[in-house]
Amino acid sequence: MLASMVVPALALTQPPAAAATAAAACGVDYTVASQWPGGFTGDVTVRNLGDPVTGWRLTWSFAAGQQISQTWNATAAQSGAAVTVTDAGHNAAIPGGGSVTFGFNASWTGSNPAPAAFALNGVTCTGTPDTPSPGPTPSGPTTPPSSYPGPGRVTGDIGVHDPSVVRRPGGGYLLAHTGDNIVLKTSADRTAWRNAGTVFPGGAPWTTSYTGGSRSLWAPDISYHNGRYYLYYSASSFGSNTSAIFLATSTTGASGSWTNEGLIISTGSGSTYNAIDPNLIVDDQGRWWLSFGSFWTGIKLIQLDPATGKRLDGTVRGIAQRSGSTAIEAPYLYKHGGYYYLWVSFDACCRGAASTYRIMVGRSASVTGPYVDRNGVAMTSGGGTQVLAGHGSVHGPGHQAVFGDTDGDVLVYHYYADNGASLLGINKIGYDATGWPFVY
Repeated sequence: MLASMVVPALALTQPPAAAATAAAACGVDYTVASQWPGGFTGDVTVRNLGDPVTGWRLTWSFAAGQQISQTWNATAAQSGAAVTVTDAGHNAAIPGGGSVTFGFNASWTGSNPAPAAFALNGVTCTGTPDTPSPGPTPSGPTTPPSSYPGPGRVTGDIGVHDPSVVRRPGGGYLLAHTGDNIVLKTSADRTAWRNAGTVFPGGAPWTTSYTGGSRSLWAPDISYHNGRYYLYYSASSFGSNTSAIFLATSTTGASGSWTNEGLIISTGSGSTYNAIDPNLIVDDQGRWWLSFGSFWTGIKLIQLDPATGKRLDGTVRGIAQRSGSTAIEAPYLYKHGGYYYLWVSFDACCRGAASTYRIMVGRSASVTGPYVDRNGVAMTSGGGTQVLAGHGSVHGPGHQAVFGDTDGDVLVYHYYADNGASLLGINKIGYDATGWPFVY
């Protein structure tokens, strides 16, 4: 069953995000993917035919009493027949010509007709594309600079290690990084940052068997889905693979508001890989995946259950491993255009100004790989295209994260200053004519 409508869209060009308003047009494809007595699964694709969209809200009415019970890649609210679906944070931005897909489970009785009409950000479907309104759109350079740029300007509380950033649905940014009980920072403009407490101000005693009693928790990965913040994080000790990845969730992201959701995966001294450095990605089909890994046999990928955020099955896939060295870690998967990009860090972290960390990337048309570098070398055979390395007074940039903002894709990382301090680095990401990323 398919209903295709055209819905006005909106344009925003600079951070921080503003309130969503409607401007141009897009199409909505509504499909009943499967149906059984009393229930069904719906797939919805929003195709942007006009201006870039940031912060979308799709509304419709069910005519036969259908009730949504679960969503993925979006958040749904229903009052009677009226349904309101909002973006999940990570998929708030839809470029011109791009699309976003979400799904849901729902109940039905008697009949299950498709909705007759849709509206995007309060504007009724028109049935025809509008002409995009003039004005700037997020578009970066396509030619890399001749040398690595310095980190973009940041101020305030910028001492971080292993940072991860998410755009907040109400505006602004939330950053989590390695530290005692996981440290939080906030920013209204992506430039000025301030400390915002810790995830677990009362401690996390369930982790200490992996940390040797230390309160330091590593490499948090923060994202926003289905009205909640998800935080995957690591518990370990330096040089050990007696390690574990845990999940915490919060509806606000505030210090002390986080719920311990428990263990995701662990490794021990007999394991061939290391359960640290997690990163969640939701693919185009709404499937959840967690990449992770550090040294040993490299980067792994497991599938998660979107309903729980925990493992869906026992399969562990290898997606990257170095040849002649084990120094690969900190995976981050990010979809841009037709490719999933696997960002990793090579070489030595955590040595202050003597660190040799550098940021590498490969890509694949499938989230499960195979990932290859610019020269076609598989990342399972040591491949990787260098995007950023030490230069000048920037030493050992790495443990990167990527997120989409109103002005394009953004790379976040830590680096070491000449005095050995670990600091926040932020740069914009550009893509060359063949789609390979660079920083500027």
